[in-house]
Amino acid sequence: MILRGLVLIALLNCPLVAGAEVLSLDESLRATYTACIGIDNQLAELKKMAGINTAITGVGTGLGAGATVAGIVKYSTDEEAESYEKLLAQLREIQDKSDIGDPTTAEAEMFKREFQLSYDAAVKDIDKYQAELDRLTKKSKKLGHWRTGLLAGNTATNVAGAIIANKNRVDDALQSQIDGCRLAVKNLSSSIVQARVAGQDVTEAKEIYEACKEFDYIDISKINSRAKGATISSIVGATTGLTGTITSAVANTDATRNDNTAGGKQKEKNLNMASNVLAGASTAASATATVFNATQIKAIKDVANVASKCTEVLQ
Repeated sequence: MILRGLVLIALLNCPLVAGAEVLSLDESLRATYTACIGIDNQLAELKKMAGINTAITGVGTGLGAGATVAGIVKYSTDEEAESYEKLLAQLREIQDKSDIGDPTTAEAEMFKREFQLSYDAAVKDIDKYQAELDRLTKKSKKLGHWRTGLLAGNTATNVAGAIIANKNRVDDALQSQIDGCRLAVKNLSSSIVQARVAGQDVTEAKEIYEACKEFDYIDISKINSRAKGATISSIVGATTGLTGTITSAVANTDATRNDNTAGGKQKEKNLNMASNVLAGASTAASATATVFNATQIKAIKDVANVASKCTEVLQ
């Protein structure tokens, strides 16, 4: 029995054999308090900013989606307007060639009557077709303005998201404090063993140790990896959004829209198509950034829960 007690004492004092100085229980508790207190406040700030950034990039996703829809509707409107342009061009060509001359025979007179009937039926609604073309042109231009504005808004949210995400990470100072807390808790464990052997009450110390030792099992790297992903996605979204904004604005200028040559019309179509593709890409990037921000909240929350429990027992 005596031998077993001696062996137990020897085991409990293994840290001393390793040459490490074991602090008294009071000293170790003070060191743990100093090292661990305040971590939860810093993590709470990170979680708040991640939440704000999730909202910002979420808005950006909505703006990008709106720009994409506006671009698609504009494309359909432009196609319809183009059909009216072709119809009006044909009708005006008929108008220009409507004078078929004076007939010299009965057959020519019959042809003239039949032509006149067809002509009247074809051109009597020119004004109506022109009004519809004007309406579609106005609608197309408005949709173009909406797409440009929505893309500009998407770009702004992505820029803001990139800035916030890049800053919203565990910096060296916080990482150093967490590492210091881990070491202090480890030292507290040794002090508890020594104090128990000395017959001291270690109930409070054990409670602190049990709550704060969870720092050893948390993965801080997830917070920064999510921040990096959100930053990259927001940068991509900002880049495509800015390019799309410029392209959309150029496509909707009077100089581009009023160039009715074959080359001019093709240029306008190409610009509009590029704007729509860029709007879609920017929307996808914003959505990806939103996911990274949302998952970063989860990663921060996991660490913050440990920090909160540790702080609670320390106070």
